[in-house]
Amino acid sequence: MNSARELTEYILAHRSEDAVYMVGIDGAGGSGKSTLSEELCSMISANGTDCEIFHIDDFIHPRAVRYNDEYPQWEQYYYLQWRYDYFMENVALPLRRDGELSRVVELYDKENDSYLLKSADIRRGSIVITEGVFLQREELRGAFDLMVYMDIPKEVRLERVLRRDGYIGDTEAILRKYEDRYFPAEDKYAGMNDPQSSADIIYK
Repeated sequence: MNSARELTEYILAHRSEDAVYMVGIDGAGGSGKSTLSEELCSMISANGTDCEIFHIDDFIHPRAVRYNDEYPQWEQYYYLQWRYDYFMENVALPLRRDGELSRVVELYDKENDSYLLKSADIRRGSIVITEGVFLQREELRGAFDLMVYMDIPKEVRLERVLRRDGYIGDTEAILRKYEDRYFPAEDKYAGMNDPQSSADIIYK
């Protein structure tokens, strides 16, 4: 599948008015997950259906936890980065169990390395999109009704992150961080989870 419109139609056809339909947008760094999620949510909302987006990067540990130099950088990223337990206990599982959600959740504030409180009020019949890397890990089993994997060539993704991630530094600094931290973790994930085969839909 390679059309946001086609994917939107699929999602709308499979949702239920009696529950929340949970969609995961999985893919490696630079694959376009955030952009696709925004496109989908805009189309879903235009159809008259409530839509909410969560970013898995909003559920990460503070820098002191996720940058622990006792471990190689890729292990820090793969094993120490995310608060999966918090996301599951406070967002995903309550939505799957209750079909709705009304509570305050903690979202990571990158600028201040702390957490902001956001009121989440999600009604039955809504579509909830969660986008991020590594969404098919064992820690997130049971979170989603539909899993979409964005299968974008590495060279395309690399071009995108070199344009996008200037906050890391110059081109050499960006490449070094991806080679040391992100790419090895992506390889680990692919080897352990085979995300292309495990996803319900491959988006190209």
